[in-house]
Amino acid sequence: MKRIFLLTTSAMIAGCSISPIATVSAQPVEAADASADINAELATFFEEYDKTELANSPMSKAYRGVRDADYGRWDDPSEAAELEQYQRGEAALAEMEQKFDSAQLDEAGQLSYRLFQARAERAREAFPFRRNSYIFDQMNGAQSQIPAFLINIHRVDSKADAGAYVSRLYAAGPLIEALVLQSAERANDGVIVPGWVFPYVISDAKNVISGAPFEEGDDSPIYADLKKKVNALDIPHEEKADLIARGEEALTDSLAPAYQKLVAEMERQQKMAPEGDGIWRFKDGEAYYAERLKNYTTTDLSADEVHQIGLDNVARIHGEMRKIMAQVGFKGNLQDFFKHLRTDDQYYYDTREAYLADVDVKLAAMKTKLPEFFNTLPEAPLVIKPVEAFREKSAGKAFYQSPAPDGSRPGTYYVNLYNLNDMSKTELEALAYHEGLPGHHLQRAIQTELGNLPPFRKFGGVTAYSEGWGLYSEELGKDMGFYTDPYSDFGRLGMELWRACRLVVDTGIHDKRWSREQAIAYLTENTPNPDGDIRKAIERYIVYPGQATAYMIGKLKILELRERAQSKLGEKYKMGDFHDVILRSGPVPLKIMEERVDQWIARESQ
Repeated sequence: MKRIFLLTTSAMIAGCSISPIATVSAQPVEAADASADINAELATFFEEYDKTELANSPMSKAYRGVRDADYGRWDDPSEAAELEQYQRGEAALAEMEQKFDSAQLDEAGQLSYRLFQARAERAREAFPFRRNSYIFDQMNGAQSQIPAFLINIHRVDSKADAGAYVSRLYAAGPLIEALVLQSAERANDGVIVPGWVFPYVISDAKNVISGAPFEEGDDSPIYADLKKKVNALDIPHEEKADLIARGEEALTDSLAPAYQKLVAEMERQQKMAPEGDGIWRFKDGEAYYAERLKNYTTTDLSADEVHQIGLDNVARIHGEMRKIMAQVGFKGNLQDFFKHLRTDDQYYYDTREAYLADVDVKLAAMKTKLPEFFNTLPEAPLVIKPVEAFREKSAGKAFYQSPAPDGSRPGTYYVNLYNLNDMSKTELEALAYHEGLPGHHLQRAIQTELGNLPPFRKFGGVTAYSEGWGLYSEELGKDMGFYTDPYSDFGRLGMELWRACRLVVDTGIHDKRWSREQAIAYLTENTPNPDGDIRKAIERYIVYPGQATAYMIGKLKILELRERAQSKLGEKYKMGDFHDVILRSGPVPLKIMEERVDQWIARESQ
């Protein structure tokens, strides 16, 4: 069956123009020097902008491995700070456009110029809806992000680092209280999560303040982390004891009361939770969802168009699945096969250790094969970790965290093993390729390691690009000779089907007013995934409107461009060169990705 692309031609995005291919011509030395000067000035401009933004984000500094006087602080959560950040972005855009003539920049400078404009445009379109996002839900929120940040990002290599950890514990209380007030204001304005979300948030919050030093029992997650990091330091025992005592005081006197206020506010809001799950409930819900779709897909596709692309691709993938079903000799229809895969114990692991061991085997084999398909490979190592106990009940199935640019933190593939019956053996291979190699780790580590990119490109993101690459990587694994087990190949199709179904259910929930149960029923009927996996996914799409559509839209565009390049270049086509065109730009909107590939095809054709 023919692959269903977004549209069949390169003009699928309205208003997409293809830049002419730059020609090389001789120019006077003076002109060349002036060109070099203006490109250097633009690079300096971006560096200065980045320094300003970092100065206003202690947490961003920590993610990049920077430890300075701000290491003990959190970002300012106030709406005033959000407004100031937006205004800085608008002012920087105006300054760039006033100071620099894009026509005088080299190709790399022109791309950075356009991407800074595109970034500002997305921020401008999102700004009117800034009060529509949820402060606390099961996917996002300080209730789980604070302990995750302290445990995974805040490194402690000195007494000063440990002191900064304690300072962050003291400051966590006021941070949570400020966010609780914002959540209450939004809820009173009608921006409130569905009722079923609250038990997740309340449970996560209570988990953080359960155990010592809050009550009898094992150490709480943060307290255990503080002790472990402090006790590993080479400092006198008395200094260790003082740091731990101050940390304990911060936990009991600052963090615990704030978390208790959070729980109380969630219980208040739970009683006033509205009917309906989609953001169509909001007073500007239709416009908000249109903005979310545009933001995440970087296209002008309407909700109806996204919905139809999903339906078309679901039908295509079902056809491919039936071929594998026949190959393994299963008797019955596709839904019978789904039920078999969903309920038979042979397709699930008995232990977490067995699951993680198989991930290691698959990624080790993939790593040896990468040089045949990639010219550029990441330097940062990849580690695989189970999601921590305090947040595994509510966290997603799997996710990735980028490495620190200074090499102090590896790339990390987090896999949620809370319920092994939600983690099918058939999907393990595709999931590892998506989150690890050649997926997110390869793409995002390379992005971080591209030393010539401006910081906003090196550390920024475009969801359709990065998640499109992750999903593309799943299918690329088949091109590379993996998925030798037909059940694993079926799992790959199941993962692709999952993303096609996302187009249907995300638009169904937020545009067509489907209920949570309607969306769950659609996935149950059309995918082989277990019930727990399905419910958690639908709950994610409800609180994260539009984000889930980026995966399939991005992948379809990358595959469309690859097939175009293979068709036009023939024997001149090299997979490693194509991947360099995609990867060495860093994240870009899909229309710019298309322009870059078309320019590359034209150059290679000459």
